[in-house]
Amino acid sequence: MKGIKILVVDDEPNILDFLTMGLSNEGFEVKTAADGISGIHLAEEFSPHVIILDVMMPGIDGFESCRLLKNNSHQVAVIMLTAKDDVDDRIKGLSLGADDYMVKPFSFGELLARIQARLRNLFPQLFGKLNLGPFQIDDQRREISYQGQILKLSPTEYDLLKYIVVHHGVVHSKLTLLDKIWGYDFGGEDNIVEVYIRSLRDKLSDKEHRLIRTLRGAGYRVDL
Repeated sequence: MKGIKILVVDDEPNILDFLTMGLSNEGFEVKTAADGISGIHLAEEFSPHVIILDVMMPGIDGFESCRLLKNNSHQVAVIMLTAKDDVDDRIKGLSLGADDYMVKPFSFGELLARIQARLRNLFPQLFGKLNLGPFQIDDQRREISYQGQILKLSPTEYDLLKYIVVHHGVVHSKLTLLDKIWGYDFGGEDNIVEVYIRSLRDKLSDKEHRLIRTLRGAGYRVDL
Protein backbone atom coordinates (compact mmCIF):
# COMPACT_ATOMS: atom_id res chain seq x y z
CA MET A 1 0.00 0.00 0.00
CA LYS A 2 1.77 3.06 -1.31
CA GLY A 3 2.53 5.84 1.16
CA ILE A 4 2.01 3.71 4.28
CA LYS A 5 5.08 3.35 6.48
CA ILE A 6 5.87 0.35 8.69
CA LEU A 7 8.68 0.06 11.24
CA VAL A 8 9.80 -3.46 12.23
CA VAL A 9 11.72 -3.77 15.51
CA ASP A 10 13.18 -7.23 16.14
CA ASP A 11 16.60 -8.61 17.10
CA GLU A 12 16.28 -11.62 14.79
CA PRO A 13 17.85 -10.84 11.38
CA ASN A 14 15.80 -13.52 9.59
CA ILE A 15 12.55 -11.95 10.84
CA LEU A 16 13.70 -8.49 9.74
CA ASP A 17 14.67 -9.78 6.29
CA PHE A 18 11.45 -11.79 5.87
CA LEU A 19 9.15 -8.94 6.87
CA THR A 20 11.09 -6.32 4.93
CA MET A 21 10.80 -8.36 1.74
CA GLY A 22 7.16 -9.34 2.26
CA LEU A 23 5.89 -5.91 3.30
CA SER A 24 7.90 -4.11 0.61
CA ASN A 25 6.39 -6.42 -2.00
CA GLU A 26 2.96 -5.36 -0.72
CA GLY A 27 3.86 -1.73 -1.42
CA PHE A 28 4.62 -0.55 2.11
CA GLU A 29 7.61 1.66 2.93
CA VAL A 30 9.59 -0.37 5.48
CA LYS A 31 12.39 0.47 7.91
CA THR A 32 13.90 -1.82 10.54
CA ALA A 33 15.64 -1.64 13.90
CA ALA A 34 17.35 -4.43 15.86
CA ASP A 35 16.65 -3.17 19.39
CA GLY A 36 14.21 -1.04 21.35
CA ILE A 37 16.37 2.08 21.70
CA SER A 38 17.10 2.20 17.96
CA GLY A 39 13.42 1.55 17.25
CA ILE A 40 12.29 4.48 19.42
CA HIS A 41 14.76 6.88 17.78
CA LEU A 42 13.86 5.67 14.28
CA ALA A 43 10.14 6.03 15.02
CA GLU A 44 10.68 9.71 15.81
CA GLU A 45 12.40 10.27 12.44
CA PHE A 46 10.30 7.94 10.31
CA SER A 47 6.79 8.58 11.78
CA PRO A 48 5.44 5.13 10.86
CA HIS A 49 1.76 4.27 10.63
CA VAL A 50 2.40 0.78 12.08
CA ILE A 51 5.15 -0.61 14.30
CA ILE A 52 5.71 -4.37 14.46
CA LEU A 53 7.47 -4.86 17.78
CA ASP A 54 9.21 -7.94 19.17
CA VAL A 55 8.86 -8.55 22.92
CA MET A 56 12.14 -10.30 23.79
CA MET A 57 15.00 -7.94 22.87
CA PRO A 58 18.27 -6.91 24.50
CA GLY A 59 18.28 -3.67 26.47
CA ILE A 60 14.76 -2.25 26.46
CA ASP A 61 12.27 -5.04 25.87
CA GLY A 62 9.13 -4.76 23.74
CA PHE A 63 6.87 -3.89 26.66
CA GLU A 64 8.89 -0.85 27.72
CA SER A 65 9.42 0.10 24.06
CA CYS A 66 5.67 -0.03 23.51
CA ARG A 67 5.00 2.20 26.51
CA LEU A 68 7.53 4.79 25.35
CA LEU A 69 6.35 4.70 21.73
CA LYS A 70 2.73 5.19 22.73
CA ASN A 71 3.69 8.04 25.06
CA ASN A 72 5.51 9.74 22.19
CA SER A 73 2.73 9.28 19.62
CA HIS A 74 -0.83 8.00 19.90
CA GLN A 75 -1.20 8.03 16.11
CA VAL A 76 0.63 4.77 15.55
CA ALA A 77 -0.58 1.17 15.62
CA VAL A 78 1.66 -1.24 17.54
CA ILE A 79 1.49 -4.96 16.79
CA MET A 80 3.57 -6.98 19.23
CA LEU A 81 5.29 -10.26 18.33
CA THR A 82 6.30 -12.83 20.92
CA ALA A 83 7.53 -16.40 21.09
CA LYS A 84 5.50 -16.94 24.29
CA ASP A 85 1.79 -17.71 24.12
CA ASP A 86 1.11 -16.40 27.61
CA VAL A 87 -2.18 -14.70 28.47
CA ASP A 88 -0.47 -12.52 31.10
CA ASP A 89 1.98 -11.25 28.48
CA ARG A 90 -0.89 -10.42 26.12
CA ILE A 91 -2.70 -8.52 28.89
CA LYS A 92 0.49 -6.65 29.80
CA GLY A 93 1.16 -5.66 26.18
CA LEU A 94 -2.40 -4.50 25.55
CA SER A 95 -2.50 -2.59 28.84
CA LEU A 96 0.62 -0.68 27.77
CA GLY A 97 -1.10 0.46 24.60
CA ALA A 98 -0.40 -2.30 22.06
CA ASP A 99 -3.12 -2.51 19.41
CA ASP A 100 -2.63 -6.19 18.62
CA TYR A 101 -0.59 -9.22 19.64
CA MET A 102 0.73 -12.16 17.59
CA VAL A 103 2.62 -15.28 18.61
CA LYS A 104 5.64 -16.58 16.67
CA PRO A 105 5.71 -18.45 14.35
CA PHE A 106 3.04 -16.48 12.51
CA SER A 107 1.37 -16.46 9.11
CA PHE A 108 2.38 -13.53 6.93
CA GLY A 109 -1.14 -13.46 5.52
CA GLU A 110 -2.61 -13.12 9.01
CA LEU A 111 -0.10 -10.41 9.93
CA LEU A 112 -0.99 -8.51 6.75
CA ALA A 113 -4.70 -8.78 7.58
CA ARG A 114 -4.07 -7.45 11.09
CA ILE A 115 -1.98 -4.57 9.74
CA GLN A 116 -4.80 -3.63 7.39
CA ALA A 117 -7.35 -3.88 10.20
CA ARG A 118 -5.32 -1.59 12.43
CA LEU A 119 -4.82 0.88 9.57
CA ARG A 120 -8.56 0.96 8.85
CA ASN A 121 -9.28 1.68 12.51
CA LEU A 122 -6.62 4.35 13.02
CA PHE A 123 -6.23 5.85 9.54
CA PRO A 124 -9.55 5.34 7.69
CA GLN A 125 -8.74 8.28 5.42
CA LEU A 126 -6.02 6.19 3.75
CA PHE A 127 -8.50 3.71 2.32
CA GLY A 128 -10.42 4.38 -0.83
CA LYS A 129 -11.53 2.53 -3.94
CA LEU A 130 -8.92 1.34 -6.41
CA ASN A 131 -9.87 1.09 -10.10
CA LEU A 132 -7.82 -1.28 -12.26
CA GLY A 133 -9.21 -2.00 -15.71
CA PRO A 134 -12.60 -3.73 -15.32
CA PHE A 135 -11.98 -4.20 -11.58
CA GLN A 136 -12.84 -1.94 -8.67
CA ILE A 137 -11.32 -2.88 -5.31
CA ASP A 138 -12.95 -1.47 -2.17
CA ASP A 139 -10.56 -2.49 0.59
CA GLN A 140 -12.63 -0.87 3.34
CA ARG A 141 -15.65 -3.04 2.49
CA ARG A 142 -13.46 -5.93 1.27
CA GLU A 143 -15.40 -6.04 -2.00
CA ILE A 144 -14.21 -6.47 -5.57
CA SER A 145 -16.41 -5.53 -8.51
CA TYR A 146 -15.85 -6.81 -12.04
CA GLN A 147 -17.46 -4.91 -14.90
CA GLY A 148 -19.67 -3.12 -12.38
CA GLN A 149 -20.88 -6.26 -10.59
CA ILE A 150 -19.82 -7.12 -7.02
CA LEU A 151 -18.28 -10.60 -6.91
CA LYS A 152 -19.29 -13.03 -4.17
CA LEU A 153 -15.90 -13.97 -2.76
CA SER A 154 -14.67 -15.84 0.29
CA PRO A 155 -12.01 -14.01 2.36
CA THR A 156 -9.23 -16.05 0.74
CA GLU A 157 -10.64 -15.53 -2.75
CA TYR A 158 -10.74 -11.79 -2.06
CA ASP A 159 -7.10 -11.76 -0.93
CA LEU A 160 -5.94 -13.86 -3.88
CA LEU A 161 -7.86 -11.93 -6.54
CA LYS A 162 -6.82 -8.58 -5.08
CA TYR A 163 -3.16 -9.62 -5.06
CA ILE A 164 -3.02 -10.85 -8.65
CA VAL A 165 -5.09 -7.92 -9.96
CA VAL A 166 -3.04 -5.27 -8.14
CA HIS A 167 0.12 -6.97 -9.44
CA HIS A 168 -1.29 -7.48 -12.93
CA GLY A 169 1.15 -8.20 -15.74
CA VAL A 170 3.45 -10.10 -13.36
CA VAL A 171 3.78 -13.89 -13.42
CA HIS A 172 3.12 -15.39 -9.96
CA SER A 173 4.29 -18.92 -9.21
CA LYS A 174 2.26 -21.23 -6.99
CA LEU A 175 4.92 -20.93 -4.29
CA THR A 176 4.74 -17.13 -4.39
CA LEU A 177 0.96 -17.17 -4.06
CA LEU A 178 1.12 -19.72 -1.23
CA ASP A 179 3.53 -17.45 0.62
CA LYS A 180 1.61 -14.22 0.00
CA ILE A 181 -1.92 -15.50 0.63
CA TRP A 182 -1.64 -18.56 2.88
CA GLY A 183 1.58 -17.68 4.73
CA TYR A 184 5.11 -19.02 4.73
CA ASP A 185 4.25 -21.73 7.30
CA PHE A 186 1.29 -23.13 5.33
CA GLY A 187 1.43 -26.92 5.66
CA GLY A 188 -1.07 -27.93 2.96
CA GLU A 189 -0.66 -28.94 -0.68
CA ASP A 190 0.26 -26.39 -3.35
CA ASN A 191 -2.69 -27.56 -5.50
CA ILE A 192 -4.87 -25.39 -3.24
CA VAL A 193 -3.79 -22.51 -5.50
CA GLU A 194 -5.22 -24.29 -8.56
CA VAL A 195 -8.50 -24.86 -6.73
CA TYR A 196 -8.87 -21.17 -5.87
CA ILE A 197 -7.80 -19.99 -9.34
CA ARG A 198 -10.43 -22.30 -10.86
CA SER A 199 -13.07 -20.86 -8.54
CA LEU A 200 -12.10 -17.28 -9.42
CA ARG A 201 -12.26 -18.07 -13.14
CA ASP A 202 -15.76 -19.47 -12.67
CA LYS A 203 -16.92 -16.32 -10.87
CA LEU A 204 -15.33 -14.12 -13.54
CA SER A 205 -16.77 -16.24 -16.40
CA ASP A 206 -13.20 -16.62 -17.59
CA LYS A 207 -13.66 -19.95 -19.37
CA GLU A 208 -11.04 -19.16 -21.99
CA HIS A 209 -8.46 -18.14 -19.35
CA ARG A 210 -7.98 -14.80 -21.08
CA LEU A 211 -8.16 -12.81 -17.85
CA ILE A 212 -6.25 -15.10 -15.49
CA ARG A 213 -3.70 -16.76 -17.75
CA THR A 214 -1.75 -19.91 -16.97
CA LEU A 215 1.88 -19.94 -18.04
CA ARG A 216 2.83 -23.59 -17.99
CA GLY A 217 5.66 -24.28 -15.59
CA ALA A 218 5.77 -20.64 -14.43
CA GLY A 219 2.48 -19.66 -12.78
CA TYR A 220 -0.41 -17.26 -13.33
CA ARG A 221 -0.73 -13.75 -14.74
CA VAL A 222 -3.64 -11.33 -14.87
CA ASP A 223 -3.93 -9.35 -18.12
CA LEU A 224 -6.08 -6.20 -17.97
